[in-house]
Amino acid sequence: MVNITLSVSKELFKEMKAHKEFKWSEVARQAIKRRLEELRNMDKLLSKSELTESDAERIGHKIKHDIRKRFVA
Repeated sequence: MVNITLSVSKELFKEMKAHKEFKWSEVARQAIKRRLEELRNMDKLLSKSELTESDAERIGHKIKHDIRKRFVA
């Protein structure tokens, strides 16, 4: 197994120390694994998409514009 170094704020570390019943390296390992699973699923989904990056940006801007209109009006 490979080791990595993880930096956390002093406040976060203080809270982690208060809960010694957790193996924080395992918590981090599970979080990384979960995120990678999400990314693999997203890559699989997007591999079949015909949208270009500029199409996605254009759609995103339109959605944001429409949402802004709904809440500002």
